[in-house]
Amino acid sequence: MKQIKKSRNPFICLFFLLFISVFSSQAQQFDIILGRPTDTSITASIMFYQNTELVIEYGTQPGSYNQFSSAFTLQTKLPNDIDLRLLTPNTKYFYRLKYRAVGSSGNYTYSPEYSFQTQRTTGSSFNFTIEADEHLYDIKGVPSLYKITLNNQLMGNPDFMLSLGDIFGDDHSYLDHTYTISAGELDTLHYNYRPLLGQICHSVPFYIALGNHEGERKHHFNFPIPPPSNLPINATLSRKKYFPNPYPNSFYSGNNQSELYGMDKPENYYAWTWGDALFVVLDPYRYDSRSDTSAKPTGWDWTLGVPQYLWLKNTLESSTAKYKFVFAHHIRGEGRGGITNAITNEWGGYQRVNGTTGNGYTFDVNRPASEGWTKPIHQLFIDNRVTILFQGHDHVFAHEVLDGITYQACPMAADSTYEIGMLANAGAYTADTLPGSGHIKVSVTPSCVKVDFVRAYLPADTMGVHKNGEIAFSYTIGDCIVTPCEFTYGNWSACDSSGFQTRTYTASPSGCLGTPPTDSLRRACQFSTNDFVTVFPNPAKNTINLRFANNITNLQTELVNSIGQTLYKGNTNTIDISKFSTGIYFLKIETDQGKASKKIMIQH
Repeated sequence: MKQIKKSRNPFICLFFLLFISVFSSQAQQFDIILGRPTDTSITASIMFYQNTELVIEYGTQPGSYNQFSSAFTLQTKLPNDIDLRLLTPNTKYFYRLKYRAVGSSGNYTYSPEYSFQTQRTTGSSFNFTIEADEHLYDIKGVPSLYKITLNNQLMGNPDFMLSLGDIFGDDHSYLDHTYTISAGELDTLHYNYRPLLGQICHSVPFYIALGNHEGERKHHFNFPIPPPSNLPINATLSRKKYFPNPYPNSFYSGNNQSELYGMDKPENYYAWTWGDALFVVLDPYRYDSRSDTSAKPTGWDWTLGVPQYLWLKNTLESSTAKYKFVFAHHIRGEGRGGITNAITNEWGGYQRVNGTTGNGYTFDVNRPASEGWTKPIHQLFIDNRVTILFQGHDHVFAHEVLDGITYQACPMAADSTYEIGMLANAGAYTADTLPGSGHIKVSVTPSCVKVDFVRAYLPADTMGVHKNGEIAFSYTIGDCIVTPCEFTYGNWSACDSSGFQTRTYTASPSGCLGTPPTDSLRRACQFSTNDFVTVFPNPAKNTINLRFANNITNLQTELVNSIGQTLYKGNTNTIDISKFSTGIYFLKIETDQGKASKKIMIQH
């Protein structure tokens, strides 16, 4: 398997700093990061690039602002958290900033109009988005592609977005792994993301799930530098300074422990309800149990800790929400894979053997009931009907199901190669593993959850098969009612001359989106890319197999490489691919049931 090396090249970090500096100074006078939305309030973290006085004007109708915040004075490049309170639940608000330079007697300037949504009531429909592993601090993430991913999310009008971590790269700054980064340098890393996130977070509240590269892990609280001036303490303070994550109150539950050295409540794990869904964000890093801090945690060292575990247990058991979504950077902290990890150690209870499998149930020994542990986390999920666990870390899209629980790995947000995770980590997954960069969109209705992998592409990479914003994979959970519009158009896709999908026609409350395809185009594209046929294994080494949902006849297959050359044609359900080199290929499939195209990863 090709290994992707981690980069801590200071020149790459410098390039990112320069990019953000130019972007912020030329394009923005301020940025807004919304956070902590509740039924009656929201926090606006506002930062101006000069000393500014401002008022927020807001109301429930576009262009009409009959409510006003207090007047605030903001210092240059220092965010100020402004809370709007006494809002109406289940309501969309519109707002703008009224501002001018401190000491100016001139007219006020007005920002564009922005918006936000207060908590949805049960029975409401809404959508939210998820991104992961932005990695703009090293060579993996590309700021120009990240801006496209952000814009794609904004176009979907989500109620909020979550990042699953490895955003800031707090532990990536030193080649010698001494983690001697200063508080000022950490401030710079967090500050760098504000002008980018400010593209959409003025209208899309932002939640953070901590990743292993956020640096806030117990492993480093006392090693190699003792407190108070070390990486995890300064990283926590910097994150809280620039981004308003939830803390426990009447709306959010979470970590109530006040930590030393000014960290107070660390805002690292939390939960809330929105519409018919419970949202739970976990932190697997702050509480690892390894006593030897000179080495990384492994296996049973990774833990949520008793307080977080008991909070998770109580949160799941006391919730009556129809859907329960859980978010974590990775279920074991580190390692690779989804359901292969879900059966092991604290998550599944079985001893981990050879890095990938479980052998022997040892949960009772390693997590004693006398300390408060009652069952593995995966069993908690089963007993409390968790709908989906979303995780990042592996830089790849992978959809797996174990014991009725969906384990969803999320792709990188800004990988311009579109295959870093596929090349390095796809072998750790068992099903529906796809390359690409972009975000996850989750649509929630009272009867159905729909999950879409929305791909992002740089303009230069859309000249062939792919289109920015295309849906690479989609699935549903629950009773998804098909409307007449969806029945007519939703199962058909526009195709290019080679038969590859270019656009899917869907429905909205106001009707069909896009121009319906012609009858001839429907016949040419009569397939559902996810349900019509399954190709496995993927990635594959020697052979690939086709499994169809229904009986078929007149099977024809064609394997095409990434530059459009046909390498194989046949008519069998098993294809020998051992002679083809490692890389991305497209398998075109035609039967009496219709046509399909599948992206295949060959990996030797």
